[in-house]
Amino acid sequence: MKIDGIDKKIIRSLTKDARTPILSIAREIGVSGAAIHQRLRKLEKAKLIDSYQMIINHEVLGYSTTVFIGVYLDNDVLLSSVVKRLKEMPEVLECHYTTGNFAIFIKVICKNNNDLVNVLETKIKKIKGVFKIETMVSLNQSIDRQYLI
Repeated sequence: MKIDGIDKKIIRSLTKDARTPILSIAREIGVSGAAIHQRLRKLEKAKLIDSYQMIINHEVLGYSTTVFIGVYLDNDVLLSSVVKRLKEMPEVLECHYTTGNFAIFIKVICKNNNDLVNVLETKIKKIKGVFKIETMVSLNQSIDRQYLI
């Protein structure tokens, strides 16, 4: 798929704020609203634009601890059943099947360290097939962005 300068400007604008009105983008770029709308549909059809999302500030809800957890499995055959259980946990925001020492790498949010211990002990470690885990607490997120073309 070819992406030109207008497409890039549209994507950058919507990446900053997905609620930006099409007409506002059109005025900024100097094309019609219909042209922006057509280009968006083309980008969506080509699957370059995957979705439009609202981002919740977890800290406002009291979730101030972000943790990355490497999950070791007894057997890789158990991967799908472990992932199924992880999907049931609202604290698990991301789950990646990885190379390296552990089979799964997850991003988890918790209210505090006590909440983290509870999630680890009563949820993650109780999943059948989880052999051991390694936790890494995020002290600060320095970069949070989408890849911009």
